[in-house]
Amino acid sequence: MKNTVKIASLGALGALATLLAACNTVDGVGRDVEAGGEVIQDTAQDVEEDIND
Repeated sequence: MKNTVKIASLGALGALATLLAACNTVDGVGRDVEAGGEVIQDTAQDVEEDIND
């Protein structure tokens, strides 16, 4: 019985660690996508200004 509790605890700890790592990864991807979107937006504004001048 004690071994089963230890194994279940280790499994739960491993699952928690995986979830926390996934959150960091998703956060990093979100930042990268946002930065890419800002570059596209800035470029579009520059092109619009060049067309209007």
